[in-house]
Amino acid sequence: MKKQFAILLLAVLAPGLWSIPVVAQTGSVQGACKDADGNLLVGAVVVYANLENGQKYTLTTNKKGEYFSLGLTPGKYNVTLYRNADDQKANKEAYHVNNYAVQLDQNTLDLDMKKERQEQAKAAGITTEQAKAKDEEREKAIKENNTIKSLNEKLTTAKTAADGGDYDTAIATLTAATQIDPNRDLIWFKLGDYYRLSAAKQTDPAEKQKRLDSAVDSYQKAVDLKKAAPPSKDPAQDAKNLSAYYNNLADAYAKDRKVDDAVKAYELSAQADPSSAAGAYFNIGAVLTNAGRPDDANAAFDKCLAADPTRAEAWYQKGVNLLGKATLKGDKTIPAPGTVEALQKYLELAPNGPNAQSAKDLLTSLGTSVETTYGNKKKTK
Repeated sequence: MKKQFAILLLAVLAPGLWSIPVVAQTGSVQGACKDADGNLLVGAVVVYANLENGQKYTLTTNKKGEYFSLGLTPGKYNVTLYRNADDQKANKEAYHVNNYAVQLDQNTLDLDMKKERQEQAKAAGITTEQAKAKDEEREKAIKENNTIKSLNEKLTTAKTAADGGDYDTAIATLTAATQIDPNRDLIWFKLGDYYRLSAAKQTDPAEKQKRLDSAVDSYQKAVDLKKAAPPSKDPAQDAKNLSAYYNNLADAYAKDRKVDDAVKAYELSAQADPSSAAGAYFNIGAVLTNAGRPDDANAAFDKCLAADPTRAEAWYQKGVNLLGKATLKGDKTIPAPGTVEALQKYLELAPNGPNAQSAKDLLTSLGTSVETTYGNKKKTK
């Protein structure tokens, strides 16, 4: 009798000694990933983002282009496909499915870009080939925009560094930009500028020469790319840009004392944009003057003045160059024809210019009265 009671008591107490574990209710996801041509995507990244709690599951496809994962909480998810991990970092999605319902147990979602394209083409009433062309055009536009954004950022960084006198950082930044896209004439042009400007700061002649050579190479690439590029919507601006490229190329040659190369580049600058011809020929005159070739220099100054008769400095430099042709008659200096006229013209155009006093002194030394016709004509001795 006692034995039976003990067994009954144990049976009553047993439920209180044990607890039944709660099993989490989750689902699994799987699928195959294919690109728009039907090729399996190996190493692609698939991200499941829970719309309710924000939790994300990042999966990678295997050698068969398949992904699989356990333990997803049932609910609605946005599913995004990236071609690789780099595209994921850059947020360059290839395909996505919104509001996909993950349920208990197994869920299969194939991310088939080709199938999606076919369905979109059918809905739009176009062929699959036409849909493919549209997708490629869109991807090309996205890639181009991303490239332009990256290059603009580097241009800004380089300019900030150069404005602060840090040409080495500017050069390194734009060198990296040429590796992103080597076919941008503006990048090469600005790189040439920073090489050219930095050369003046070098105390080592070999390093200075190296930078001038690099400047010339960069400018030449800019010129070649600009000439080979199709015309833009603004041909006049194209001409101005090409002229500027030649102009700075010429200056790099001039700093390297390559006079003939500088003259040729300045002439090409004038040809590229006739509106800039006066400046180009003035620069030729300056280079030839510094090279000790006054006759050739004055021929260039004459071309400058033919393009722009109001270029005061060209008149002054021409007059100074003509002084070397003065002759002596007894103790009197006889100026070469055009000398006095050139200096007087300078004073007419720039009576308070940087070389006004010098022009007056030269005219006085020639025994000539100083005349100006700036405003009301007047004579002074």
